[in-house]
Amino acid sequence: MDSGMQRVYLDNSATSFPKPPAVAEAMARFARECGASAGRGAYAEARECERILTTCRERVARLIHAEGPERIVFAMNCSEALNTVLRGLLNTAPRGAHALATAMEHNSVLRPLNALKAQCGLEPEFVPCDPRTGLVDPADIRKALRRETRLIACVHVSNVTGTLQPIEEVAAVAREAGIPCLIDAAQSAGHVEIDVQALDADFVAFPGHKGLLGPLGTGVLYIRPGMEDKLPTMKEGGTGTVSERAFQPETMPDKYEIGSHNAVGLAGLSEGVQWVLQRGVADIRAHDERLCGLFLELTEGVDRLRVYGPRELDRRAGVFSLNVAGLTPQQLADALERDYGICSRPGVHCAPLAHRTIGTHPVGTCRLSFGPFTTDEHVRHAAAALAEIASAPRS
Repeated sequence: MDSGMQRVYLDNSATSFPKPPAVAEAMARFARECGASAGRGAYAEARECERILTTCRERVARLIHAEGPERIVFAMNCSEALNTVLRGLLNTAPRGAHALATAMEHNSVLRPLNALKAQCGLEPEFVPCDPRTGLVDPADIRKALRRETRLIACVHVSNVTGTLQPIEEVAAVAREAGIPCLIDAAQSAGHVEIDVQALDADFVAFPGHKGLLGPLGTGVLYIRPGMEDKLPTMKEGGTGTVSERAFQPETMPDKYEIGSHNAVGLAGLSEGVQWVLQRGVADIRAHDERLCGLFLELTEGVDRLRVYGPRELDRRAGVFSLNVAGLTPQQLADALERDYGICSRPGVHCAPLAHRTIGTHPVGTCRLSFGPFTTDEHVRHAAAALAEIASAPRS
């Protein structure tokens, strides 16, 4: 690769890059000037750490329209947040209990459910989705309900096709049936407006390092008021509060946060969320839709190039799986980086059932994914690169 070649980062589904400058500045400032653990001291630095965490919690709550900052539970990533619910609700469910999810789920939902099947006799069911769009029909979820159903889980935006699922309708099905509902917002938080009170889902999990523009090692679980009474803890330990008690506190969010926080990471996350709040999710979403429309327009009709997922802009986000005839996804990704400086991700993207749905299992696809710092120029460059690669002679 030419060392002077421009690098174009189009792997925001894995983790967002670049971050707002304030993110790194806040993390460095915490490491240099604070370094304390919240709740583990009465001195100024410990109080400052508590203030940083409180501010981050308040900003996240404001972003998703939560009832209050205490509804925001910090986790190490979205996978841990999802496991808190999946394991907490289903680990002690009776043998033969039933859980519903979609065929577009990430392994962060698929693997815990499959593990619970092996360990506890859970019966997970993955509702099929449309092969062209990846969309689930909420009516199919309703038809799949059983008396034994204990949970409905649904991804908001597919990390394979960018499909924007009708989570409001899915949550309504769950509410009508009196079944807890878990939304995986790994690819939507910060990209798409989320109002948890209007959505009325019981749990919403998302990472801090993707659309919220924070660092790796940060995640969030929103818990609807009252659901903490129904969600047992899967981990217990020190909280820095009511230390004289022999059992985990019942108060939120302490009930689900154990040990010292990743405070340096949360200091960065707080600034990432602040950047999203200041720009506005509506503006970020409009930017994403424009990029999606441009990419679809520029790649339309390119011989030997296939782009998967919805073409309707209101049903997708800026996540594109694609293949070029005659090349493996890895070969395509190698060519994009070597000859054009484009960072992409080939493979099955931790979502094997999604690839079965669109007919690309087990080889997968090459994925491009946009973020708030992706520009029209980046999209034009990627589309031109794909057209050149697709038209090149094959030996």
